[in-house]
Order: sequence, then structure tokens, then C-alpha cells
Amino acid sequence: MDNQWLEDNQLPANFHQWFEENQAPDSELMSDNPPGPVPTIQNIVSSVNLDCKLNLAEISLKTKNSEYNPKRFSAVIMRIKEPKTTALIFASGKIVCTGAKTEQESRLAARKFARVVQKVGFPARFSGFRIQNMVGSCDVKFPIRLENMVCGHGVYSVYEPEIFPGLIYRMKNPKVVILVFASGKIVIAGAKAKDDIFTAFDNIYPVLQQYKRM
Repeated sequence: MDNQWLEDNQLPANFHQWFEENQAPDSELMSDNPPGPVPTIQNIVSSVNLDCKLNLAEISLKTKNSEYNPKRFSAVIMRIKEPKTTALIFASGKIVCTGAKTEQESRLAARKFARVVQKVGFPARFSGFRIQNMVGSCDVKFPIRLENMVCGHGVYSVYEPEIFPGLIYRMKNPKVVILVFASGKIVIAGAKAKDDIFTAFDNIYPVLQQYKRM
């Protein structure tokens, strides 16, 4: 169950608040050539196997910037400042790393977390590094009629504003989930590669233009 939340593509209850608070500056959301909005990477989630069993209580006691409360969550939560990332370290030897902005940062962070575990005294190896999820965001700079969009794209969309303020669009190719908000802000989640985020945006942008609120 240590990585089930990734496989289920579940969104945290406060995701909309996080998205509003972590928007890139407008200058980062625009491209000079061609003109128009482009998505930016907000978060990369990766995983790595250390190929050994871990004593989480010992790791928590012997490391800084870590916490472990097995009654609440079955992993050590550890943070580093450079690159600014958070790791979930499981007794199975799996590490899930989140918070990086690039694939290179994510790999570097995962190696640093593995090295910390090695220094505690475990025979950890860096094995099977994988990008599990990329999250991108963008502001298309116009409001969107979500109630009309769900009617026209009901096969792929769910819109229940009393539960979640955004429309949830499940794209088949590439296989990603797109959150569309009435303000014109969107989130693209579930991508395995950066190109998937840009392809998904290229696919959804003409649809959003169809439902632009005048």
C-alpha cells in the first residue's frame, strides 16, 4: 500500500488551495515564440528502491529533518533543502520523492535521500529509479464555462462543483488527468514524461477555447 496513492491518482483535499498558492509568475507561463500560454512543471514524483529492509524508527532517530509517526503513516517523512524536496521512506526499502521541478532534480534528490539512509548504516543501493508522476499547470487567461464543457465532453469529464470546484478531464492519449477551473487555470497530472504534459495541453487548449466565457 506504500505507493497506492500514486497508482490511484487521488488528489488531496486541499489540492485546489495548493494550486492557487503555488502558481508560477505570469512571465513563466508565457512563451515568446509561439505566443500564447504554455504549461510549467510544478512537481515531479519519483520512486527508487534501496534493495534492503529498513528500520524506520532508527532512521528517524538518527537523521535530521525527519519525522515518523507509525500510527498516522507507515513511512518516515524526510526533507532536504537542496533541491527542496520531501521523501517518504518505507520499511520495504522504497523511497517516494516529491517536490522537484525537473527530472534531474528529482534524481539528485533521490540519491541524496538514499545516501542519508546509507550513512545510518543500512546497505542501501540506488536501484530502479522511475518518474511516477509529473504535474504541470497553466493559466489560459480566459474564463471557461465548465457546465457547458462537461455537457459536450461528458465521456471524459466529471464536474461536481459541490464536491470539487474544477472539472476533471481524463485524457486517453496521453493518459493524464486535467483539472480545469472556471478562472482559466488548469492542472495536468499523471504524466510520466515532460512531453506528455505539453502534448496534453496542445490537445486540450482548442477544447477550452470552444467553451470560453464571453
